[in-house]
Amino acid sequence: MASVLTTLTSPATSPPKLAYIMSRFPKLTETFILYEILALEELGVPVEIFPLLRERQPVTHPEADRLVRRAHFLPFVSWSILRAQGHFIRRRPLAYFSLWAEVVRETCGSLNFLVGAIGIFMKAVRFAYEVESRQVRHIHAHFVNHPAVAALIIHRLTGVPFSFTAHGSDLHVDRRMLKKKVEAAAFAVTISAYNKELMIQECGDRVREKIHVIHCGVDVDIFSRRCRPRDEQPFQILCVASFEAVKGHKHLLEACRLLRARGVDFVCHLVGDGPLRLQVKGQIEAANLGGSVVMHGMLSRPEVAKMYRAADVVVLASVFTERGDREGIPIVLMEAMASGVPVVASAISGIPELVDAGRTGLLVPPGDPSALADALQTLKEADAERRYLMGAAGREKVQAKFNLKTNAVALRDLLLGEKEPNPEASLQAEAAREVASSLG
Repeated sequence: MASVLTTLTSPATSPPKLAYIMSRFPKLTETFILYEILALEELGVPVEIFPLLRERQPVTHPEADRLVRRAHFLPFVSWSILRAQGHFIRRRPLAYFSLWAEVVRETCGSLNFLVGAIGIFMKAVRFAYEVESRQVRHIHAHFVNHPAVAALIIHRLTGVPFSFTAHGSDLHVDRRMLKKKVEAAAFAVTISAYNKELMIQECGDRVREKIHVIHCGVDVDIFSRRCRPRDEQPFQILCVASFEAVKGHKHLLEACRLLRARGVDFVCHLVGDGPLRLQVKGQIEAANLGGSVVMHGMLSRPEVAKMYRAADVVVLASVFTERGDREGIPIVLMEAMASGVPVVASAISGIPELVDAGRTGLLVPPGDPSALADALQTLKEADAERRYLMGAAGREKVQAKFNLKTNAVALRDLLLGEKEPNPEASLQAEAAREVASSLG
Protein backbone atom coordinates (compact mmCIF):
# COMPACT_ATOMS: atom_id res chain seq x y z
CA MET A 1 0.00 0.00 0.00
CA ALA A 2 1.33 3.44 -0.87
CA SER A 3 2.41 5.55 2.07
CA VAL A 4 -0.30 7.80 3.46
CA LEU A 5 2.13 9.95 5.41
CA THR A 6 4.41 11.40 2.81
CA THR A 7 8.15 11.50 3.27
CA LEU A 8 8.54 8.79 5.88
CA THR A 9 11.18 9.74 8.33
CA SER A 10 14.77 8.67 8.59
CA PRO A 11 16.44 8.25 12.00
CA ALA A 12 17.68 11.83 11.80
CA THR A 13 14.20 13.34 11.34
CA SER A 14 11.24 13.76 13.65
CA PRO A 15 8.41 11.23 13.33
CA PRO A 16 5.39 12.06 11.15
CA LYS A 17 2.76 14.04 13.02
CA LEU A 18 -0.94 13.18 13.06
CA ALA A 19 -3.97 15.35 13.77
CA TYR A 20 -6.95 13.81 15.55
CA ILE A 21 -10.40 15.38 15.23
CA MET A 22 -13.30 14.39 17.46
CA SER A 23 -16.68 15.84 18.40
CA ARG A 24 -15.96 16.48 22.09
CA PHE A 25 -12.93 16.12 24.30
CA PRO A 26 -12.32 14.90 26.94
CA LYS A 27 -15.58 12.94 27.05
CA LEU A 28 -15.90 10.41 29.87
CA THR A 29 -17.86 7.97 27.74
CA GLU A 30 -15.39 8.09 24.84
CA THR A 31 -12.35 6.63 26.53
CA PHE A 32 -11.47 4.77 23.33
CA ILE A 33 -10.29 8.03 21.73
CA LEU A 34 -8.24 9.08 24.76
CA TYR A 35 -6.48 5.75 25.12
CA GLU A 36 -5.96 5.31 21.39
CA ILE A 37 -4.11 8.64 21.27
CA LEU A 38 -2.01 7.67 24.29
CA ALA A 39 -1.22 4.28 22.73
CA LEU A 40 -0.15 5.87 19.43
CA GLU A 41 2.11 8.31 21.24
CA GLU A 42 3.67 5.44 23.18
CA LEU A 43 4.46 3.95 19.77
CA GLY A 44 6.30 7.15 18.84
CA VAL A 45 3.60 8.88 16.78
CA PRO A 46 2.90 12.46 18.00
CA VAL A 47 -0.72 13.56 17.81
CA GLU A 48 -2.19 17.07 17.61
CA ILE A 49 -5.71 17.14 19.12
CA PHE A 50 -8.45 19.21 17.47
CA PRO A 51 -11.81 18.84 19.30
CA LEU A 52 -14.86 20.46 17.74
CA LEU A 53 -16.17 21.17 21.24
CA ARG A 54 -14.66 21.16 24.71
CA GLU A 55 -16.43 18.75 27.02
CA ARG A 56 -16.73 19.97 30.61
CA GLN A 57 -17.79 17.27 33.04
CA PRO A 58 -17.43 17.00 36.82
CA VAL A 59 -15.58 13.68 36.40
CA THR A 60 -12.73 13.08 33.95
CA HIS A 61 -10.16 10.36 33.51
CA PRO A 62 -6.81 11.29 35.11
CA GLU A 63 -4.90 10.43 31.93
CA ALA A 64 -6.81 13.11 30.00
CA ASP A 65 -5.25 16.04 31.90
CA ARG A 66 -2.01 16.33 29.95
CA LEU A 67 -3.80 15.97 26.61
CA VAL A 68 -6.36 18.64 27.56
CA ARG A 69 -3.52 21.08 28.26
CA ARG A 70 -2.26 20.87 24.68
CA ALA A 71 -5.52 20.31 22.78
CA HIS A 72 -6.56 23.01 20.31
CA PHE A 73 -9.85 24.24 21.78
CA LEU A 74 -11.46 27.04 19.79
CA PRO A 75 -14.65 29.10 20.07
CA PHE A 76 -16.92 29.16 17.05
CA VAL A 77 -15.92 32.74 16.23
CA SER A 78 -12.73 34.62 17.12
CA TRP A 79 -10.22 36.90 15.42
CA SER A 80 -7.90 33.96 14.81
CA ILE A 81 -10.74 32.06 13.12
CA LEU A 82 -11.63 35.08 10.96
CA ARG A 83 -7.98 35.54 9.97
CA ALA A 84 -7.86 31.89 8.90
CA GLN A 85 -10.87 32.49 6.62
CA GLY A 86 -9.06 35.41 5.01
CA HIS A 87 -5.90 33.33 4.62
CA PHE A 88 -7.64 30.63 2.57
CA ILE A 89 -9.91 33.05 0.69
CA ARG A 90 -6.75 34.77 -0.59
CA ARG A 91 -4.81 31.57 -1.28
CA ARG A 92 -7.52 29.18 -2.44
CA PRO A 93 -10.74 31.14 -3.08
CA LEU A 94 -12.28 28.56 -5.41
CA ALA A 95 -11.71 25.71 -2.95
CA TYR A 96 -13.00 27.79 -0.04
CA PHE A 97 -16.27 28.92 -1.59
CA SER A 98 -16.96 25.63 -3.38
CA LEU A 99 -16.60 23.88 -0.03
CA TRP A 100 -19.18 26.20 1.52
CA ALA A 101 -21.58 25.42 -1.33
CA GLU A 102 -20.89 21.69 -1.17
CA VAL A 103 -21.43 21.42 2.58
CA VAL A 104 -24.74 23.31 2.39
CA ARG A 105 -25.92 21.33 -0.65
CA GLU A 106 -25.04 17.93 0.80
CA THR A 107 -26.50 18.52 4.27
CA CYS A 108 -29.54 20.72 3.61
CA GLY A 109 -31.91 17.73 3.82
CA SER A 110 -31.29 17.48 7.57
CA LEU A 111 -31.62 20.64 9.63
CA ASN A 112 -29.56 19.20 12.51
CA PHE A 113 -26.75 18.03 10.24
CA LEU A 114 -26.81 21.31 8.26
CA VAL A 115 -26.64 23.51 11.36
CA GLY A 116 -23.83 21.41 12.80
CA ALA A 117 -21.86 21.41 9.55
CA ILE A 118 -22.18 25.18 9.13
CA GLY A 119 -21.26 25.63 12.77
CA ILE A 120 -18.00 23.74 12.43
CA PHE A 121 -17.01 25.06 8.99
CA MET A 122 -15.07 28.14 10.07
CA LYS A 123 -13.51 26.23 12.95
CA ALA A 124 -12.34 23.55 10.51
CA VAL A 125 -10.77 26.26 8.35
CA ARG A 126 -8.79 27.44 11.38
CA PHE A 127 -7.75 23.86 12.03
CA ALA A 128 -6.56 23.70 8.41
CA TYR A 129 -4.32 26.69 9.11
CA GLU A 130 -2.90 24.90 12.17
CA VAL A 131 -2.39 21.68 10.21
CA GLU A 132 -0.29 23.56 7.66
CA SER A 133 1.71 25.54 10.19
CA ARG A 134 2.42 22.50 12.38
CA GLN A 135 3.38 20.33 9.40
CA VAL A 136 0.82 17.66 10.14
CA ARG A 137 1.10 14.81 7.63
CA HIS A 138 -2.22 13.05 8.14
CA ILE A 139 -5.63 13.83 9.66
CA HIS A 140 -7.73 11.18 11.37
CA ALA A 141 -11.30 11.86 12.51
CA HIS A 142 -13.22 9.84 15.07
CA PHE A 143 -16.86 9.57 13.98
CA VAL A 144 -18.07 9.72 10.43
CA ASN A 145 -20.47 12.65 10.91
CA HIS A 146 -19.24 16.17 11.74
CA PRO A 147 -15.62 15.28 12.64
CA ALA A 148 -15.21 13.59 9.24
CA VAL A 149 -16.78 16.62 7.54
CA ALA A 150 -14.18 18.79 9.30
CA ALA A 151 -11.41 16.44 8.14
CA LEU A 152 -12.72 16.62 4.57
CA ILE A 153 -12.70 20.44 4.70
CA ILE A 154 -9.11 20.48 5.97
CA HIS A 155 -8.07 18.00 3.30
CA ARG A 156 -9.61 20.06 0.50
CA LEU A 157 -7.92 23.26 1.70
CA THR A 158 -4.48 21.83 2.46
CA GLY A 159 -4.11 18.65 0.43
CA VAL A 160 -3.18 16.76 3.61
CA PRO A 161 -4.67 13.24 3.40
CA PHE A 162 -7.32 12.18 5.89
CA SER A 163 -9.09 9.12 7.22
CA PHE A 164 -11.81 8.45 9.75
CA THR A 165 -13.15 5.82 12.13
CA ALA A 166 -16.87 5.01 12.00
CA HIS A 167 -18.36 3.75 15.26
CA GLY A 168 -22.07 3.34 16.00
CA SER A 169 -24.80 5.96 15.87
CA ASP A 170 -22.56 8.34 13.93
CA LEU A 171 -22.80 5.88 11.03
CA HIS A 172 -26.42 4.83 11.42
CA VAL A 173 -28.45 7.94 12.28
CA ASP A 174 -27.57 10.02 9.22
CA ARG A 175 -25.27 8.86 6.41
CA ARG A 176 -25.19 12.13 4.50
CA MET A 177 -21.93 12.63 2.65
CA LEU A 178 -20.76 9.14 3.67
CA LYS A 179 -19.97 8.07 0.11
CA LYS A 180 -18.20 11.36 -0.61
CA LYS A 181 -16.11 11.04 2.56
CA VAL A 182 -15.15 7.43 1.90
CA GLU A 183 -14.14 8.23 -1.68
CA ALA A 184 -12.12 11.30 -0.68
CA ALA A 185 -10.39 9.63 2.27
CA ALA A 186 -7.05 7.86 1.99
CA PHE A 187 -8.82 5.01 3.81
CA ALA A 188 -11.61 4.42 6.29
CA VAL A 189 -11.63 2.45 9.53
CA THR A 190 -14.62 1.00 11.30
CA ILE A 191 -14.85 -0.90 14.56
CA SER A 192 -16.83 -3.93 13.41
CA ALA A 193 -17.36 -6.18 10.41
CA TYR A 194 -21.06 -5.39 10.81
CA ASN A 195 -20.38 -1.69 10.19
CA LYS A 196 -18.14 -2.41 7.23
CA GLU A 197 -20.90 -4.25 5.42
CA LEU A 198 -23.35 -1.41 6.04
CA MET A 199 -20.82 1.07 4.63
CA ILE A 200 -20.32 -1.11 1.54
CA GLN A 201 -24.09 -1.31 1.05
CA GLU A 202 -24.22 2.50 1.10
CA CYS A 203 -21.11 3.23 -0.97
CA GLY A 204 -20.80 0.26 -3.29
CA ASP A 205 -18.58 -2.81 -3.36
CA ARG A 206 -15.69 -0.95 -4.99
CA VAL A 207 -14.80 0.62 -1.62
CA ARG A 208 -14.51 -2.76 0.13
CA GLU A 209 -10.72 -2.78 0.11
CA LYS A 210 -10.60 0.83 1.28
CA ILE A 211 -12.49 0.10 4.51
CA HIS A 212 -10.52 -1.59 7.29
CA VAL A 213 -11.92 -3.20 10.43
CA ILE A 214 -9.86 -2.36 13.50
CA HIS A 215 -11.65 -2.95 16.77
CA CYS A 216 -11.49 -0.46 19.58
CA GLY A 217 -9.67 -2.09 22.45
CA VAL A 218 -8.78 -1.81 26.11
CA ASP A 219 -5.53 -2.12 28.01
CA VAL A 220 -6.06 -5.51 29.60
CA ASP A 221 -3.25 -4.91 32.10
CA ILE A 222 -5.27 -2.14 33.76
CA PHE A 223 -8.12 -4.50 34.66
CA SER A 224 -7.17 -7.14 37.19
CA ARG A 225 -8.73 -10.57 36.84
CA ARG A 226 -10.78 -11.89 39.74
CA CYS A 227 -8.57 -14.35 41.62
CA ARG A 228 -11.18 -16.91 42.64
CA PRO A 229 -14.82 -17.84 42.11
CA ARG A 230 -17.30 -16.09 44.35
CA ASP A 231 -20.74 -17.19 45.43
CA GLU A 232 -21.97 -14.44 47.71
CA GLN A 233 -25.43 -12.98 48.15
CA PRO A 234 -27.06 -10.86 46.93
CA PHE A 235 -26.21 -11.33 43.24
CA GLN A 236 -24.36 -8.22 42.03
CA ILE A 237 -25.50 -6.87 38.63
CA LEU A 238 -23.62 -3.92 37.13
CA CYS A 239 -24.58 -1.63 34.23
CA VAL A 240 -22.14 1.11 33.18
CA ALA A 241 -23.83 3.25 30.55
CA SER A 242 -25.03 6.76 29.79
CA PHE A 243 -28.71 7.30 30.42
CA GLU A 244 -29.64 7.42 26.75
CA ALA A 245 -32.36 5.54 24.89
CA VAL A 246 -29.88 3.41 22.94
CA LYS A 247 -28.60 1.87 26.20
CA GLY A 248 -32.00 0.32 26.98
CA HIS A 249 -32.21 1.13 30.69
CA LYS A 250 -36.01 0.88 30.66
CA HIS A 251 -35.74 -2.73 29.54
CA LEU A 252 -33.12 -3.49 32.17
CA LEU A 253 -35.29 -2.00 34.91
CA GLU A 254 -38.29 -4.01 33.72
CA ALA A 255 -36.08 -7.12 33.84
CA CYS A 256 -35.16 -6.17 37.41
CA ARG A 257 -38.84 -5.90 38.29
CA LEU A 258 -39.39 -9.38 36.87
CA LEU A 259 -36.43 -10.77 38.80
CA ARG A 260 -37.72 -9.36 42.06
CA ALA A 261 -41.19 -10.78 41.35
CA ARG A 262 -39.53 -14.19 40.92
CA GLY A 263 -37.88 -13.85 44.32
CA VAL A 264 -34.33 -13.45 42.99
CA ASP A 265 -31.97 -11.85 45.51
CA PHE A 266 -29.95 -9.20 43.65
CA VAL A 267 -28.70 -5.64 43.60
CA CYS A 268 -28.37 -3.82 40.28
CA HIS A 269 -25.84 -0.97 40.20
CA LEU A 270 -26.27 1.76 37.58
CA VAL A 271 -23.17 3.84 36.82
CA GLY A 272 -23.56 6.84 34.54
CA ASP A 273 -25.52 9.98 33.83
CA GLY A 274 -27.31 11.48 30.89
CA PRO A 275 -30.49 13.05 29.53
CA LEU A 276 -32.76 10.22 30.68
CA ARG A 277 -31.56 10.23 34.29
CA LEU A 278 -34.85 11.54 35.68
CA GLN A 279 -36.84 8.99 33.65
CA VAL A 280 -34.64 6.19 34.97
CA LYS A 281 -35.07 7.45 38.51
CA GLY A 282 -38.83 7.73 38.01
CA GLN A 283 -39.08 4.17 36.69
CA ILE A 284 -37.14 2.88 39.70
CA GLU A 285 -39.52 4.68 42.06
CA ALA A 286 -42.66 3.64 40.17
CA ALA A 287 -41.65 -0.04 40.33
CA ASN A 288 -40.57 0.24 43.98
CA LEU A 289 -37.09 -0.95 43.05
CA GLY A 290 -35.30 1.41 45.43
CA GLY A 291 -34.00 -1.45 47.53
CA SER A 292 -32.76 -3.41 44.53
CA VAL A 293 -31.40 -0.78 42.11
CA VAL A 294 -28.74 1.76 43.09
CA MET A 295 -27.77 4.80 41.00
CA HIS A 296 -24.10 5.77 41.46
CA GLY A 297 -23.79 8.67 39.01
CA MET A 298 -20.66 9.23 36.95
CA LEU A 299 -17.47 7.56 38.17
CA SER A 300 -13.84 7.75 37.09
CA ARG A 301 -12.14 4.82 35.41
CA PRO A 302 -10.40 3.58 38.61
CA GLU A 303 -13.75 3.70 40.44
CA VAL A 304 -15.47 1.79 37.63
CA ALA A 305 -12.67 -0.80 37.69
CA LYS A 306 -13.48 -1.44 41.36
CA MET A 307 -17.13 -1.88 40.47
CA TYR A 308 -16.20 -4.52 37.87
CA ARG A 309 -14.25 -6.48 40.47
CA ALA A 310 -17.26 -6.52 42.80
CA ALA A 311 -19.78 -7.54 40.11
CA ASP A 312 -21.09 -11.02 39.34
CA VAL A 313 -22.29 -9.96 35.89
CA VAL A 314 -22.16 -6.84 33.73
CA VAL A 315 -25.25 -6.16 31.64
CA LEU A 316 -25.99 -3.87 28.69
CA ALA A 317 -29.53 -3.91 27.31
CA SER A 318 -28.78 -2.00 24.09
CA VAL A 319 -31.52 -1.35 21.53
CA PHE A 320 -32.08 0.30 18.17
CA THR A 321 -33.90 3.61 18.65
CA GLU A 322 -36.55 5.18 16.44
CA ARG A 323 -34.02 7.86 15.48
CA GLY A 324 -31.63 5.19 14.25
CA ASP A 325 -29.16 5.20 17.15
CA ARG A 326 -27.37 1.91 17.70
CA GLU A 327 -24.28 0.63 19.42
CA GLY A 328 -20.93 -0.09 17.88
CA ILE A 329 -19.13 -2.55 20.15
CA PRO A 330 -19.40 -1.06 23.66
CA ILE A 331 -16.12 -0.50 25.48
CA VAL A 332 -17.89 -1.30 28.76
CA LEU A 333 -18.32 -4.92 27.68
CA MET A 334 -14.62 -5.14 26.78
CA GLU A 335 -13.62 -3.71 30.17
CA ALA A 336 -15.92 -6.11 32.01
CA MET A 337 -14.57 -9.10 30.11
CA ALA A 338 -10.99 -7.91 30.68
CA SER A 339 -11.87 -7.90 34.39
CA GLY A 340 -12.95 -11.53 34.19
CA VAL A 341 -16.66 -10.83 34.59
CA PRO A 342 -19.28 -12.60 32.43
CA VAL A 343 -21.58 -10.32 30.47
CA VAL A 344 -25.19 -10.27 29.31
CA ALA A 345 -25.83 -8.10 26.26
CA SER A 346 -28.17 -7.57 23.34
CA ALA A 347 -27.43 -9.48 20.15
CA ILE A 348 -27.27 -6.41 17.91
CA SER A 349 -24.74 -4.53 15.78
CA GLY A 350 -21.17 -5.64 16.38
CA ILE A 351 -21.74 -7.02 19.89
CA PRO A 352 -21.75 -10.69 18.75
CA GLU A 353 -18.23 -10.11 17.40
CA LEU A 354 -17.13 -9.56 21.00
CA VAL A 355 -19.43 -11.76 23.09
CA ASP A 356 -19.35 -15.50 22.37
CA ALA A 357 -22.78 -16.66 23.51
CA GLY A 358 -22.53 -19.38 26.14
CA ARG A 359 -18.75 -19.04 26.43
CA THR A 360 -17.96 -15.48 27.57
CA GLY A 361 -21.51 -14.42 28.40
CA LEU A 362 -25.08 -14.56 27.17
CA LEU A 363 -26.79 -12.72 24.30
CA VAL A 364 -30.48 -11.79 24.29
CA PRO A 365 -32.85 -10.22 21.75
CA PRO A 366 -32.92 -6.42 22.07
CA GLY A 367 -35.88 -4.85 23.82
CA ASP A 368 -36.98 -8.10 25.50
CA PRO A 369 -37.03 -7.66 29.31
CA SER A 370 -38.24 -11.23 29.89
CA ALA A 371 -35.33 -12.74 27.94
CA LEU A 372 -32.97 -10.37 29.75
CA ALA A 373 -34.34 -11.45 33.14
CA ASP A 374 -34.02 -15.10 32.12
CA ALA A 375 -30.36 -14.63 31.15
CA LEU A 376 -29.50 -12.83 34.38
CA GLN A 377 -31.29 -15.49 36.42
CA THR A 378 -29.47 -18.24 34.50
CA LEU A 379 -26.11 -16.77 35.49
CA LYS A 380 -27.29 -16.18 39.03
CA GLU A 381 -28.31 -19.83 39.40
CA ALA A 382 -25.16 -21.12 37.72
CA ASP A 383 -22.45 -22.17 40.13
CA ALA A 384 -19.71 -19.65 40.82
CA GLU A 385 -17.12 -21.80 39.06
CA ARG A 386 -19.02 -21.61 35.77
CA ARG A 387 -19.27 -17.82 36.00
CA TYR A 388 -15.58 -17.68 36.82
CA LEU A 389 -14.69 -19.76 33.76
CA MET A 390 -16.89 -17.60 31.54
CA GLY A 391 -15.13 -14.53 32.87
CA ALA A 392 -11.72 -16.10 32.24
CA ALA A 393 -12.73 -16.92 28.65
CA GLY A 394 -13.89 -13.34 28.20
CA ARG A 395 -10.56 -11.97 29.38
CA GLU A 396 -8.76 -14.27 26.94
CA LYS A 397 -10.98 -13.04 24.09
CA VAL A 398 -10.25 -9.39 24.86
CA GLN A 399 -6.54 -10.09 25.27
CA ALA A 400 -6.40 -11.74 21.86
CA LYS A 401 -8.82 -9.69 19.77
CA PHE A 402 -9.72 -6.42 21.53
CA ASN A 403 -6.34 -5.48 22.93
CA LEU A 404 -5.66 -1.74 22.81
CA LYS A 405 -1.92 -2.12 22.35
CA THR A 406 -2.17 -4.68 19.56
CA ASN A 407 -4.89 -2.77 17.73
CA ALA A 408 -3.00 0.52 18.09
CA VAL A 409 -0.09 -1.09 16.26
CA ALA A 410 -2.46 -2.13 13.45
CA LEU A 411 -3.81 1.43 13.24
CA ARG A 412 -0.33 2.94 13.33
CA ASP A 413 0.78 0.67 10.48
CA LEU A 414 -2.24 1.73 8.46
CA LEU A 415 -1.69 5.43 9.16
CA LEU A 416 1.99 5.19 8.29
CA GLY A 417 1.30 3.06 5.26
CA GLU A 418 3.87 0.50 6.37
CA LYS A 419 1.71 -2.58 5.85
CA GLU A 420 -1.87 -3.75 5.69
CA PRO A 421 -3.40 -4.41 9.13
CA ASN A 422 -4.70 -7.87 9.87
CA PRO A 423 -7.77 -7.26 12.03
CA GLU A 424 -9.48 -10.29 13.53
CA ALA A 425 -12.95 -8.99 12.75
CA SER A 426 -12.76 -10.62 9.33
CA LEU A 427 -13.34 -13.94 11.11
CA GLN A 428 -16.97 -12.98 11.52
CA ALA A 429 -17.36 -11.01 8.28
CA GLU A 430 -19.62 -13.56 6.63
CA ALA A 431 -22.01 -13.62 9.58
CA ALA A 432 -22.02 -9.82 9.63
CA ARG A 433 -22.83 -9.71 5.91
CA GLU A 434 -25.86 -11.92 6.49
CA VAL A 435 -27.11 -9.68 9.30
CA ALA A 436 -26.45 -6.47 7.38
CA SER A 437 -28.13 -7.74 4.20
CA SER A 438 -31.34 -8.34 6.14
CA LEU A 439 -31.54 -4.68 7.23
CA GLY A 440 -33.81 -2.30 5.42
